[in-house]
Amino acid sequence: MYDQRRPNPARPAMTFEEMLELVRYEGAYPTLERAEEAVRTVLAALGRQVVGDERVDLAQCLPVEAALALTAQIPATERLTGWGFVKDMATRAGVTPAVARWDAGAVLAVVTRLTGPDLLARILRHLPAGYALLFGQAELRQPQPTA
Repeated sequence: MYDQRRPNPARPAMTFEEMLELVRYEGAYPTLERAEEAVRTVLAALGRQVVGDERVDLAQCLPVEAALALTAQIPATERLTGWGFVKDMATRAGVTPAVARWDAGAVLAVVTRLTGPDLLARILRHLPAGYALLFGQAELRQPQPTA
């Protein structure tokens, strides 16, 4: 029963080209090639941090090319905070942290549209602090009791 394929798998809400156009607009990139570079860099970095059912569900929401960039990465053993994520991405891409943060914001704004609020909430619950802002969301924390 579990090995059977679904007859009508869910289709992403947009094509890869449409996603690139939105990222180009969000990031004010001069070309689609620059937008694609940002998409592949950010999704590869995110693919190293998102695991489990959230990773699978996120990949299903993305266009095929974007899903492949996400899932081609082996999840990292070290969980990075949002700032650590940006610094790691900057180092790997050979750009400044400011450029990496800009790219993350542009790409993850579009990813937020594709995932919807429920999946986004699940993803953020499983990531360390600092990712909500990268996705354009408020980061709410439970108050910690004082000693």
